[in-house]
Amino acid sequence: MAENRNFDVDLQIDDLDKKILSLIMENARMPFLEVARACGVSGAAIHQRVQRLVNIGVIKGSEFIINPSKIGYMTCAYIGIFLKDASYFDSVVDQMKKIPQIVECHYTTGQYAIFIKVYAKSNEHMKFILHDCLQQIEGISATETIISLEESFKRQISIDDKIKDLSGKPSIAMD
Repeated sequence: MAENRNFDVDLQIDDLDKKILSLIMENARMPFLEVARACGVSGAAIHQRVQRLVNIGVIKGSEFIINPSKIGYMTCAYIGIFLKDASYFDSVVDQMKKIPQIVECHYTTGQYAIFIKVYAKSNEHMKFILHDCLQQIEGISATETIISLEESFKRQISIDDKIKDLSGKPSIAMD
């Protein structure tokens, strides 16, 4: 069993902030008055807290999330990109921003310089994105594609730092 460790950085977040975040992460459309009732404070206090969390960058925004397969994007892939030289990074990223099917782009350590997430309507569409779009960008030397067969789960980072053992019980307190 691992020891208890403190990985917290002082982000000016207290227990009320954590409760608010947990509630709005579960349902971003929950009215502030319902959040206030659940937290035992006024609606104005919730509004001020949420605004502060936005201002300090804890909350990055709110959005409706579209299910790609419901609008015809049936293939999801992760693509590792090798660059000819590190100096190409900025120009390659600028060119990839023009390809709307690329939904995530990460500067990474390891064998790839860049790792991206791409949605395509079919395998043929994916081939077009790879061959006619990505591999035509000056600075890319090679790509490696991993097709996702199924998204098993997706979630935001937890507000609760407890790591659970295989039985589901909290085993390591991270505070």
